[in-house]
Amino acid sequence: MKLYPLLLGLGTGEIILIVLVFLLLFGAKRIPELMKSMGKGVKSFKEGMKDVEKEINAPDEPAKETTKEPEKEPESK
Repeated sequence: MKLYPLLLGLGTGEIILIVLVFLLLFGAKRIPELMKSMGKGVKSFKEGMKDVEKEINAPDEPAKETTKEPEKEPESK
């Protein structure tokens, strides 16, 4: 797997600059919390996608048809 498409053509200098700005904005203590919450979000998204894929690929269950005749009202004379 090539890493180049994931970096979007960024060079080493640009990546270092982005990391430094990220550290300045969020601080070193908060970054692990952010990464943990992002990981949970990605995991949840993947589980949701698997559920949708299962639902799409699962065979349709035939609808149970009832052959019960409708009740007739008693006739009054």
